[in-house]
Amino acid sequence: MCRSRTVIAARKSWSYALSGEYAMTKFVKPVIVSSMTTMNVSLPAELKIFVDERVTHDGYGSTSEYVRDLIRRDRERGHLRNLVLEGANSGPGVVADTAYFDALRQRISSEA
Repeated sequence: MCRSRTVIAARKSWSYALSGEYAMTKFVKPVIVSSMTTMNVSLPAELKIFVDERVTHDGYGSTSEYVRDLIRRDRERGHLRNLVLEGANSGPGVVADTAYFDALRQRISSEA
């Protein structure tokens, strides 16, 4: 799973198991990153203090880890927004009434 240039980053908690694999706790989602580049960001002192406090309070290993997490979350939020808009533009769906759920239960029990 891990190549020499692959970094596995996980927020807050990970441990290295004896087997050589990374054992993740159930609430941590591994993120595999092939390579990293550098980006410099200028912040006013007030925002730098805020970021430093978040890093310490939320248990991030570094400011970079915090910023990467913010970017991932923003990307996920944008994806979810697009899914919601796609659903809203897809027209009306089926009515989820008692008959719908009865048919669904019947289909599930017949497949089991």
